[in-house]
Amino acid sequence: MSTSTFTVSGMTCGHCVSSVREEVEGIPGVTSVEVDLPTGKLTVTADTPVDSEAVSKAVAEAGYSVTAS
Repeated sequence: MSTSTFTVSGMTCGHCVSSVREEVEGIPGVTSVEVDLPTGKLTVTADTPVDSEAVSKAVAEAGYSVTAS
């Protein structure tokens, strides 16, 4: 198992959280996604090390930007 943490910018509501979670959960190998709205913290757990570029693309697809924490 590998866990990575990112910071998502631009989320303002529960729908934002759901959109980000749904997109990131679609990344192959991802087993768990936690999104904290107040802090913008995105925690991704996967079978193998998470591809930061794949996470960035998934978050961008949801309409937000991400930085590695």
